[in-house]
Amino acid sequence: MTAQDVARRLPGIPVVRDRSRALAMLDAILCPEWQYRWYSFNASWGPGRELASMRNGCGDEYAIVFSPAGAWIRVFDHESPMSPWSLRSGRPWPGLLDTVPAVFRACVREPAFTLEGVPQVSACLWRQTADDRWHTGAISYPAGQQDPDGSEWLLELLLDDSPAAYRRFAENYYELRSLSLAALREVFALRPLTQATVTALNDQLSVADLADDLAEIGYPAAHP
Repeated sequence: MTAQDVARRLPGIPVVRDRSRALAMLDAILCPEWQYRWYSFNASWGPGRELASMRNGCGDEYAIVFSPAGAWIRVFDHESPMSPWSLRSGRPWPGLLDTVPAVFRACVREPAFTLEGVPQVSACLWRQTADDRWHTGAISYPAGQQDPDGSEWLLELLLDDSPAAYRRFAENYYELRSLSLAALREVFALRPLTQATVTALNDQLSVADLADDLAEIGYPAAHP
């Protein structure tokens, strides 16, 4: 699967945003130490902009910038044959960023997403607010690669809205056992966070402990 295939499967911007907030909230509950989380969400990343991000600590990551213009996705699988690290030119894969609309060009140049001025990207998708689908560059992919740009495995939990998929990920990564599907469903539905839900996932944490995360993610908390 390539980013072009992912673009056909990826839901609309509001759904991607909601799933991103749910993933960030779940990681905040399961892992109080921010630096060890995979998923994050900053509802105040910049004027009128929000940022959903994923990083695995091994150099692989994605970033999704939500703005009034729409949404722009940068995927970076550092070992991908389409990574700048893999190319003799040391530049992004030919054609990958050439047709990114002007409204998202600032994202391409964003210092947080570049290294020494080079965009750290192996796949790129975008969707303007009025668009009826996600777009990618018209590029040729390397032959014989199942996931040449890393978009399938890095975006897999945005493609699958099943709490069970997140449970498989979290139980493996965080080395947990038997996470409550009912509690996961509450967060995936973006229902106001209650102490019962938090306790079902992490009995060492309170809703009050998550105040900063709730504010950063823009996730609702239940009234006492």
